[in-house]
Amino acid sequence: MNILNNGLCKDERLNSKSTIEELFSGNSKSFSIYPLRVVFMPVEKKKNALASILISVPKKRFKRAVKRNKVKRQVREGYRKNKHELLNVLNEKENGLAIAFIYLSNEILPTNLIEETIKKILEKIKEKIQ
Repeated sequence: MNILNNGLCKDERLNSKSTIEELFSGNSKSFSIYPLRVVFMPVEKKKNALASILISVPKKRFKRAVKRNKVKRQVREGYRKNKHELLNVLNEKENGLAIAFIYLSNEILPTNLIEETIKKILEKIKEKIQ
């Protein structure tokens, strides 16, 4: 498996209904770093992905799908660029992780601010799983 892959392949998307229900049922850890709330839990490692992510932008915050999709792209890009250190730790532990990013702000923030937040989030997750 290539950890240095800079893309975000289909296996890295969290789409298992049972895993998502388990993630939000209360058996997982969560914290907030504005403008994102993160919920994560250890799962069995998939064949091609160490971590799978879900990005949620509530319709309550942005009525227009165009704006919701823009925020999702910003979060996905921030994660894609900065996921490598987290994946290295998961690879050493031979463990998988399910992560949900929930957007909390009422306005679209600059991409670099979201990327910095994601860097902090990934560092904090790394500390908590070690």
